[in-house]
Amino acid sequence: MTKRHVSLPAGANAGVGEFIDYVDERLSSEEDLCRVVQDVLVDLFGDREAYERWTGGASVSPAERVRLQGYDPCNATLESEYYAEKDEKRFKQSKYLQWLWRQFDATPMADNVEFALRFRRMLADHLFEECGDDCRFFKRITFTYGHNLSVGDNVVVHDDVHLDDRGRLTVGDRVSISDGVHVYSHDHDIVDQTEVRNYHTMVNDDARVTYDAMVSAGRKVGENAVVGARAVVQGDVPAHHVAVGMPAKSVRVKPGWEDAAAPLDAGGENRREDRRIEYDLPDDFDAFDEFERDRTPPN
Repeated sequence: MTKRHVSLPAGANAGVGEFIDYVDERLSSEEDLCRVVQDVLVDLFGDREAYERWTGGASVSPAERVRLQGYDPCNATLESEYYAEKDEKRFKQSKYLQWLWRQFDATPMADNVEFALRFRRMLADHLFEECGDDCRFFKRITFTYGHNLSVGDNVVVHDDVHLDDRGRLTVGDRVSISDGVHVYSHDHDIVDQTEVRNYHTMVNDDARVTYDAMVSAGRKVGENAVVGARAVVQGDVPAHHVAVGMPAKSVRVKPGWEDAAAPLDAGGENRREDRRIEYDLPDDFDAFDEFERDRTPPN
């Protein structure tokens, strides 16, 4: 046993529960999502008086106007908004919910762990493709979209993690993802970096990905496996194996799991092409090459 049970005082707990239920109900309603996110953020940042003064026609400074406009996710852009192959209809909703998630993390209340974990878990039900029970999401977690991410039961994701679901990302039950981890589901062509390839990346049940590690697109971390600190996973990690290094290689099998695990020299296979997700762009799509490089080899 490594944790204590901690709870808020009864009065604070009741207030937290009431607020989370209130936001959940509004997000589940037919109400305009931009308006809901805006209202929640105005109140969380304690800016209601200034907001109503501005919307009532009072003069405000340019900086104050930008701040007040910024509570509305319709007035914001995210990096993933520029991605050509995204599902425009699904992204519209996930963008607004991402904005609420990210801006909540900038409030003082994001450091109230009991409140913040419950608030993010509620948001995950609206943002993710699927989210299981008893999940714990800590601070400054980012996603590409959110709607291509499936998370199982009793998952913990710690601070400063990036979960890239530009392709598809599946996280199994009881997975632990430590601080600073990046898990990817897309990659770029080595010659033409504007060509993006999307994959299905998997972190299976009971796996642990530890500090500052990276799981490359289209890889699978097997059941009950461990990815060591700062490892770079460029091939599949077999179930029950411990993989470390750059690139990550299996160095041992978890004690007691020897009979259930593949041999130590197994793993490392690059099966990502089997997990590639094809997409089509409209015939009239106006492609934008931000680099405009000459990719013709010399001679």
